[in-house]
Amino acid sequence: MITRFSSGTVMIMNNPQAESTPRAPRAEGVYSRPQAKTIVLHRQHRRPRIAFYSHDTMGMGHLRRNMLIASTLSAGRCRADTLLIAGTREAGFFAEQAGMDCVTLPALTKNMHGRYAARHYSWSVEETARLRGRIIASTLLAFRPDVLIVDKVPQGICNELLRALKLIRKRQSTHCVLGLRDVLDNPSVVSDEWKSTNADVIIEHYFDEVWVYGDPRIYDCRNEYGFSAATVARIRFTGYLDQTTRIARLGSRLNASPLVLCVVGGGQDGIGLAKAFVGGGVPEGWQGVVITGPFMPAEEKQWLTQLANQHSKNVGQITVIDRLVESDEYLSRADRVVAMGGYNTIMSILSFGKPALVVPRTNPRSEQWIRATQLAELGMLSTLHPNELTAESICAWVTQAEVPAPVPEMIDLRGLDFVQARVAEITNHCSVT
Repeated sequence: MITRFSSGTVMIMNNPQAESTPRAPRAEGVYSRPQAKTIVLHRQHRRPRIAFYSHDTMGMGHLRRNMLIASTLSAGRCRADTLLIAGTREAGFFAEQAGMDCVTLPALTKNMHGRYAARHYSWSVEETARLRGRIIASTLLAFRPDVLIVDKVPQGICNELLRALKLIRKRQSTHCVLGLRDVLDNPSVVSDEWKSTNADVIIEHYFDEVWVYGDPRIYDCRNEYGFSAATVARIRFTGYLDQTTRIARLGSRLNASPLVLCVVGGGQDGIGLAKAFVGGGVPEGWQGVVITGPFMPAEEKQWLTQLANQHSKNVGQITVIDRLVESDEYLSRADRVVAMGGYNTIMSILSFGKPALVVPRTNPRSEQWIRATQLAELGMLSTLHPNELTAESICAWVTQAEVPAPVPEMIDLRGLDFVQARVAEITNHCSVT
């Protein structure tokens, strides 16, 4: 319950009826919210403060999603001060482009079997997570955000977020939001992971809302994953995130030739698709571009560049871009797109209405395949299973006269509008001292 006084003081009290509702058993390391505690807050004439947590162990999806939301909140109606806590040093590149600050954590990586390891240190995962957890907690206590948006993992990797959640729930009036992409994984896998990590209990104790960055008409996680009633009650579908606000003009970096673009996400497992794209070639008079991603090994980038130079002597010109760039600048100009099936790549394809052939990753998660096939059934794009990937299959699609393309008007792409409106609503009723 929120009570305002003429002095501008706001008193926030827990709902007595809600407090009388039986709680789930407390999991080890999980702390419940204070019972019947009254918090007195004084409004300050300052911008809202929004913090983001992005663990970033594989690819760039979590990072780019949070960056898009953060830049929208900074430049839009909220005029918020935003801070990203990210698990990859590449965050600095995107933070500079977005005009915001970030704190980068010692990096973790995930192999194709789903196991985590320190990316640069010879430390155990547990040692790295403990250091990361202390950095996260110290940062949030100092920044004192009005809203904390946590991407995908409510407890953080190896529970690294629990310390911070406990402290800010005890000392601050931060409104905590868990942000989920539309598809997490195969339902049985998500259900097992959710139970093993006590995710529902953590959400009930620490999170005020769960935002799903998707359209339930495409995929409704409430019907798939067996979430608890408390988690389902917190879920709000935002709509998909329109990527068109991300781009700047390419200027003279691309010529006027028809363009077919190949994007492989972060690139750590993208060499197969990139090789098939280059091997298949592009039609004469067309321009081909491959963006390798920052995590493709250097020797694979070098080999791919040599292969592209060889093939370009006989067919259309193919350029390999092996530096960190904003891929949506190229995608917005493309006539056709060949891509893996990460959330942000698919959102870009939908936002710009581009004909696309999607070759999803199927390990260690089936999330990309589930999303791509759902959209293919709706006639929004074409799909190819990675087991059927060949240079010939890519070439056949690129040279096909007509291919499916998304119609943005048929999809809810108002996610950023939802986020802006909801954050404005929250921060209008929630300030910290």
